[in-house]
Amino acid sequence: MTGGDDAKRGGLDWAEAYRRLAGLAASTEAATTVDPQREAALLDERARALARPLHRRTQAGPLLELVHFRSGEQDYALETRFVLEVLRAPGQLVPLPAAPELLRGLTLLHGEVLAVVELAPLFGRTASASHGPVLVVGPNRPELGLRADAVEEVLLVSRDTLLPPPTALGSRERALVSGISREGIIVLEGEALLADGRLFFDFSEERST
Repeated sequence: MTGGDDAKRGGLDWAEAYRRLAGLAASTEAATTVDPQREAALLDERARALARPLHRRTQAGPLLELVHFRSGEQDYALETRFVLEVLRAPGQLVPLPAAPELLRGLTLLHGEVLAVVELAPLFGRTASASHGPVLVVGPNRPELGLRADAVEEVLLVSRDTLLPPPTALGSRERALVSGISREGIIVLEGEALLADGRLFFDFSEERST
């Protein structure tokens, strides 16, 4: 996984992190190789989530299909086209000593390392210490895991009804926000989120040093 110049790498015990990831890979090998029943159950769960009745708005204008979730006492939403799956019971997260607050830990998804991050610090909030579901985010393949306290629903919102981001946010934070719903849900800009170097870390480079 590659990242921007803002990735903080000093003081991390990468050897220990990869040792623990190797152990996690070994312990989950049976689950990640061939388990048709588990795979079918996961697909059914995602299908049920996406098939829930949508809260339709009557206002005209472009509609956004959103996954509504809560993290750090704040409601967020992200377009469904960026959410590949929701891990309701994610596997073990490997924390990294001295990691930045944004980086919750590493986990394995289908045999590959996935960084799980917190949104709250990006918006001046304290990250929650609780565990919860993880939204696997990426346009075509998993690029990032977003830890959530709860995943609420899939809904439709007219883009025309969104309020502009508050001026209290810095310019960098406002770039991550498409708008805010009248219910106070922060609608995230998927492209900007996946382009923010603060959320990505170059593990391969650290591993080779």
